[in-house]
Amino acid sequence: MAAPLVGVVLVTLLFGCEQRTQTAETVAQAPSSPPQQVQRDLTFNDVILEQSDKQGKLFWKVKSKQATYSKDRKTAQVENPVGQLFQDGKPVYDITAKTGEIQQDGAKLLLKGEIVAKAPAYNLVLRGNELEWQPNQDLLIVRDRLTGEHPQMQTVAQEARVRSRAGIVEFLNGVQATAKESNVQMQTEQLTWQFRAQKLIGDRPIKFDRYQNHKITDRGTAGRGEYDLKTNIATLAQNAQISLQEPPLQVNGNSLKWNVDTKTVIADQPVRVVQRQQQVTVSGDRGRLETEKQVAYMNGNVKGVGQKQQTVTSDALTWYIETQQMEATGNVVYQQFQPPATLKGQKAVGKLDAQNFVVSGGRVSTQFVPQP
Repeated sequence: MAAPLVGVVLVTLLFGCEQRTQTAETVAQAPSSPPQQVQRDLTFNDVILEQSDKQGKLFWKVKSKQATYSKDRKTAQVENPVGQLFQDGKPVYDITAKTGEIQQDGAKLLLKGEIVAKAPAYNLVLRGNELEWQPNQDLLIVRDRLTGEHPQMQTVAQEARVRSRAGIVEFLNGVQATAKESNVQMQTEQLTWQFRAQKLIGDRPIKFDRYQNHKITDRGTAGRGEYDLKTNIATLAQNAQISLQEPPLQVNGNSLKWNVDTKTVIADQPVRVVQRQQQVTVSGDRGRLETEKQVAYMNGNVKGVGQKQQTVTSDALTWYIETQQMEATGNVVYQQFQPPATLKGQKAVGKLDAQNFVVSGGRVSTQFVPQP
């Protein structure tokens, strides 16, 4: 059994005995007072409360300006608690609050009002209005208007669940986590921070917004996603989409890696890139987009479609987005409808919007359909 709260600290025991004597004397001098007043809760000032496990390892150590014990001595209400929470006998969290409740059996510590919980080992500070510590479960919960501060990120949510042994923090409900270095903000309903691996993982719909000068420039959405705080790479999966401002492109796929630092998007599964202004779409089995150079490299079953439904298909294609120039290689077929024409070869260079392609390599064939 865990050590009881009353009598854990010597100064508390002595002060408690003194106060009980004074209470008994007051009752004796006032016979008209109800006998049950003797059983009122015990209140002590300037106390230190400790709780340990069977081996004597501390669960917590809390200083309080005032502590009031319940009649059954199973709980203690404390004011302005300041202390430490321990895991495996070592201090893990520094805590402060306005009020708190401590259970005698050591199973739970509850604090309320202006919570500040600091985890020095991984430089995390959590603030909220309610704290719950379950040492046997290795679980620290901070909830109600939660904010989190870390050198790499800032977080807002309704609740955080910290498991120090597992090295994870789960942020729940209305989560907004901002990576400070890249100014990328993630929004979702549940986000897991693996603080040793420095990764943020969302297993449900998630949004990535990139800010510049306090304005959103790029946005990614997906059914689930991950962000690496070391490399500033966002991984988007399941109906993923990235909308870029410069160049004005939209990238769709089921597996996209967005490197915010190098401004590249890599797709290892079928991907589609849309140029919104010229209304040009290019798709392929795999692709790489370098937004700073404004070049897209597509491979496998590549198809480009222009505004007038002119198309080019090939095994590989390089698309220079700024000039709209395309270089297609491998089983190239170019088709247009006005005027109707089909060109086939192993290589082609041209622009879809201008309906101007030069096909070469291998046995080049050209087919024109005469107008009626």
